[in-house]
Amino acid sequence: MSEYFSNIKTSATTIATGMTITLKHFFNAVKRKGDAGIDDADYFRQVDGLCTLQYPKEAIPTPPHGRYRLYCNIDDCIGCRQCERACPVECIAIETIKTTSDDLEACGKTSGGQQKRMWVPVFDIDVAKCMTCGICVSVCPTDCLYHTPVADFSEFNVKNMLYHFGNLSKIEAEAKKKKLAEQQAQAAKEKAAAGGAPAAKPAPKSAPQQKPGDAQ
Repeated sequence: MSEYFSNIKTSATTIATGMTITLKHFFNAVKRKGDAGIDDADYFRQVDGLCTLQYPKEAIPTPPHGRYRLYCNIDDCIGCRQCERACPVECIAIETIKTTSDDLEACGKTSGGQQKRMWVPVFDIDVAKCMTCGICVSVCPTDCLYHTPVADFSEFNVKNMLYHFGNLSKIEAEAKKKKLAEQQAQAAKEKAAAGGAPAAKPAPKSAPQQKPGDAQ
């Protein structure tokens, strides 16, 4: 019997403790909690109070070293496709076109001074599939691929989660492909006119066969 009343007392005490904390927050909600951000040293020292953020006018700042939405600075991309090969979920799709000799200047250089030799008409990132592992960022030789601090990029249509970073339109890409094919065909003609394929190397002489009487 004593255990029965003891359980009632414990239940009542527990409920009263919880309600006390709830009422404390309820009455403190008439004043606003401080404005210190989550990265501020005084964040946990602020007084109790209303802490609901008026989103999107207000938002908790994201940590500076977090991995969020991917972005590609296509001006620094050399079309090496290392990020595409390294991605474990295959959320990156890249197509490249080799530049012609007279297009090198138009193709430009990276911010580090490296000459670009590939047009990149398609550089698509499906952020709906991205697992923000950061592997693609670590293998990029020109640091053109990086995670931005943008943490909220939800969409009503999943197709809008596919981001395009290519540096050529479809019409421009077709023109570059045609130009490259014409240059390669011209180079092949010039090579054929200059002497064609190189002469085949003479077959190596076979080793003389050993006579039965030569064996010792």
